[in-house]
Amino acid sequence: MTSVVDADRVFAALADPRRRELLELLGRTPGCSASSLAARLPVSRQAVAQHLAVLVDSSLVSRRRAGREVLFSVRPEGLTATADWLTGRAAAWRERLEFLKREAEAGNRLPAPATASRRTPRGESRSSAG
Repeated sequence: MTSVVDADRVFAALADPRRRELLELLGRTPGCSASSLAARLPVSRQAVAQHLAVLVDSSLVSRRRAGREVLFSVRPEGLTATADWLTGRAAAWRERLEFLKREAEAGNRLPAPATASRRTPRGESRSSAG
């Protein structure tokens, strides 16, 4: 679950406030059916089922059959893996910023990013050689 594709799925799933609300409900009361969740929300059972399908596809929720009902529960490993990925990105940026700070404090001039041209404040292009 550490790939960017999986993180993208999780972020897309969590982008919707109703899905976040469903996750919160399932976190408090695991093993709920779509009907019991819909009874607590101002949306139809079909809408809840669609949101749950997205949460299942993003590995944030699991489903299991219990007789005629399908029960849903949170899969914490999906959130944990995404949080780990975010922590890794934050650590990488922190290291980069600390490096830049050390270099700036030491008076070292950092090379400009490798680009074919730079933009002036007005957005006009000028050659990086000139």
